[in-house]
Amino acid sequence: MQSCHFCNQEQLIILLENQWALAFFDRFPVSRGHLLIIPKRHVSDFFDTTLEERMAMNDLMEKGKKLLDQKYEPHGYNIGINCGGAAGQTIFHVHLHLIPRYDGDMLDPSGGVRGVIPWKQKYK
Repeated sequence: MQSCHFCNQEQLIILLENQWALAFFDRFPVSRGHLLIIPKRHVSDFFDTTLEERMAMNDLMEKGKKLLDQKYEPHGYNIGINCGGAAGQTIFHVHLHLIPRYDGDMLDPSGGVRGVIPWKQKYK
């Protein structure tokens, strides 16, 4: 698909690749080293990916973590996939976010991915 940002791979600087997926730095990173991992096939929703695509994305996530550990030495990671507009997906080509986290990058990171709904991030 020519209109898909991720299918137009000439614009991407690919860091890691295997038969079914590829990884590159996010153009609008949440943190230093923020990677996106996508299937090569245009598919909108993670739940529509094949087992091979999921395994390939997981392989690149693990390789990406090793690369980021060596290059940036983060203190933690968030991993996320937005599925559908209600979940915040804005580019409708599946993409897994591998986001390195660093001590002090926010005042209180407790609650982690619960922060997608800010007032539910903290437990009462």
